Amino acid sequence: MTELLADPSSDREALLVELVDDTGAAIGACSVADAHRPPGTLHRAFSVLLFDRDGRVLIQQRAAVKTRFPLQWANTCCGHPLPGQPVAEAAAVRLGEELGLTAGLTEVGSFRYHAGDASTGRVEHEYDHVLIGVTDAVPRPDPAEVGSWAWVAPTALRTDLAASPAKYTPWLAEVLDIAERAHTAAEA
Repeated sequence: MTELLADPSSDREALLVELVDDTGAAIGACSVADAHRPPGTLHRAFSVLLFDRDGRVLIQQRAAVKTRFPLQWANTCCGHPLPGQPVAEAAAVRLGEELGLTAGLTEVGSFRYHAGDASTGRVEHEYDHVLIGVTDAVPRPDPAEVGSWAWVAPTALRTDLAASPAKYTPWLAEVLDIAERAHTAAEA
């Protein structure tokens, strides 16, 4: 008898996320799938944005099999820490899983957002921690996670975000704002 391999995206949907209140304080846990059912439950997440030595940012097009916002362009990588897991630790693990990269990561801010994905019916309601890092390494993406990737100047990204917002995830603009302010301050 042949055993079918589990779909990795469905396995990720069973992982736990940390539920938070409006201030980001932990208040419980539920599965990824449950947190993203309408109307969405506020939970902890992270978004990584890597810069190269020329100041460009690494963005990725989410794979077609993603359960939320498939094929849209987003920051370098994102995900959810397990309940009680340090955000920077979870972000470093996810960066390796999605893009085969390592980088020193620094948390530079956070924000809350709520967005529905009309194509999948899922909802993001996240308290999102933004982390940045610097690398010149070439990504080695997992095709189950990443459809494509590109290094792009932040000004060009902002212009395209304004002209074609449907190409991008709803959280990318805020991640870019927070990350670029912190990166510019660190370079000064």
